[in-house]
Amino acid sequence: RKLSELSEEPLMKIVQQHPSAAAFPGGESMRAMQARAVDAVRDWNARIEESEGTDAAFLMCSHGDIIKSLVADALGMHLDLFQRIHVDPCSVTAIRYTPTRPFVFRLGDTGDFGSLVRRPAAPEPVASDKDAEDSGNAVVGGGAGAA
Repeated sequence: RKLSELSEEPLMKIVQQHPSAAAFPGGESMRAMQARAVDAVRDWNARIEESEGTDAAFLMCSHGDIIKSLVADALGMHLDLFQRIHVDPCSVTAIRYTPTRPFVFRLGDTGDFGSLVRRPAAPEPVASDKDAEDSGNAVVGGGAGAA
């Protein structure tokens, strides 16, 4: 149904204001949707990392609320706050998962995606922002920007 029609439904007020309490008749709850999506992304991330290495990237396509619930999880936000996140259709949200925590790199981006492409290995090991991210540590100072 159109969103304009659904906005009249009492359940939509709950979806917007208290999503962790929302459950669709005959379907799943918003909490279950988030858990399913997070489990799926973490599973794919582990598979890709095992076969392609830690620098590999993969693409998943989904609806806005699922993407926003993944971002909320990555940011450590309660599901009830996820409607504060905005992602445009056909935009890219990039999250890097590490053994200890995820990092949100892009949110609803519609620009240049070249920095998401795997880079050739450096000839000598050099400490970098990526080294901190791969270890699960945050980059001190927030990162040095685009490479």
